[in-house]
Amino acid sequence: MAVKELLCVHMLIVLFLFFPAQRSAGQDKVFTVVIDPGHGGKDPGAVGATAKEKDINLAVSLKLGKLIGDSYGDVKVVYTRDRDRFIDLNERANIANKYKADLFISIHTNAVAKGSVRGTETYTLGLARTEENLRVAMMENSAILLEDDYMQKYEGFDPKSSESYIIFEFMQNKHMEQSISFASEIQKGFVACKRVDRGVRQAGFLVLRKTSMPSVLIELGYISTPAEEQYMKSAQGQNQLAKAIYDAFVKYKREYDRKQGGLPADAATSRKEITETPSTAHAGQVVYKVQIVASNKKLASNAKELKGYKNVDFYVENGMYKYTYGESTSMEEIRTIRRNLIKDFKDAFIISFKDGKKVK
Repeated sequence: MAVKELLCVHMLIVLFLFFPAQRSAGQDKVFTVVIDPGHGGKDPGAVGATAKEKDINLAVSLKLGKLIGDSYGDVKVVYTRDRDRFIDLNERANIANKYKADLFISIHTNAVAKGSVRGTETYTLGLARTEENLRVAMMENSAILLEDDYMQKYEGFDPKSSESYIIFEFMQNKHMEQSISFASEIQKGFVACKRVDRGVRQAGFLVLRKTSMPSVLIELGYISTPAEEQYMKSAQGQNQLAKAIYDAFVKYKREYDRKQGGLPADAATSRKEITETPSTAHAGQVVYKVQIVASNKKLASNAKELKGYKNVDFYVENGMYKYTYGESTSMEEIRTIRRNLIKDFKDAFIISFKDGKKVK
């Protein structure tokens, strides 16, 4: 009898010690986000009348990191720099890869030489198909000119030569869908704090080229426009911008957790995958989307017809449910999204909306 009791106690100890450890190993996986404040040290970035890009980037990055760190016990926040110092572009990507980051956020501030431009933009990696997108990529990539032996490090890449950017034409980014989805949520957050929405774009940024995770580069606004410069250097402006990015992170992390099986299925925590009305975040602007599927009945978010795609919208027309993916105010950007969808939806085509109504 005593032997049986000892065996039972032994088995209970094994059960309590082993199985909880196995369960928590799956549940307690740390999500790592790398926040990259652009420029720094001897590289001021764009310079306004009273502020420098490097300082705005750092301030917003630290505020964003604090918001995330204060809200999530399962998220590790890593900064490529947390003070005013210069870091090579390659090293920024190396930091993200070293920490096996799940998300990379590079924060920048825009500028133009002439004129007054307003607005926020969020970029994913790709070929710049407009002069404006190429200009921004050239401006940010020119940071390598301050690095030692940059021609050797970047294999002859000349940030000021448009020919150098041809390499991005053939790059296939397996994280494209997630990057664009996150970028879209960031832009929606900026609209909510009354910033001008210049859309989700693509361009050839060296800092994104070698990151092996979903990655975006954010342009917070134009330091060359006095009103935007004052907003971005103010505590209120920096707090609002950081909160907009944080809100997008919350949605991204929720979707990530759902895919990992880490979320309960109740309505309070599950994300609504399909919305019944087109986005109205771009008030007064024509918004382009890619139509991928039409059905005579409403589809579930996990319907086989959607082929695993998330963040799908739909609208109803002539009794049919018509499903769309992606949105942009730029025709060039939406064409890029369509090209990436063709492999799964061979009949995908572009449609347009204005103020929530389809444009004929």
